[in-house]
Amino acid sequence: MPPGVRHPDCSMAAERLKNHPRHRDYLDQVPQSQLEKLHVILRDHMQGYTMEHSLASFRLDPDEDLNKLDDEELARKKGQMDRLFERNRKRRDDPGFVYDLEVQFDRKAQEKCSWDDESDDGF
Repeated sequence: MPPGVRHPDCSMAAERLKNHPRHRDYLDQVPQSQLEKLHVILRDHMQGYTMEHSLASFRLDPDEDLNKLDDEELARKKGQMDRLFERNRKRRDDPGFVYDLEVQFDRKAQEKCSWDDESDDGF
């Protein structure tokens, strides 16, 4: 761990900051996710990264290989995906809800693999 970094886990550091007796009254109405984001930006700044680099880590890229991320970044990306899912989720009592909605996707975007052609077993 680099010197001066006591909490590599941003969520833990944000939680400790929010619950600290000295800051609790001021940060009571601040969302935990906002404190985590602030902590990541400050940590990146201390490591010499630009603001653009820090903010880019909060964007979801559908082509990004999540297997290459460390545990902290992976958890942050999964949290973002969960929040995005909940925001877009249609519930039964929502206006415009359609039960058993079927959507046709564009076939030309599907990639062919060589092993797809070899398997003619009827599966």
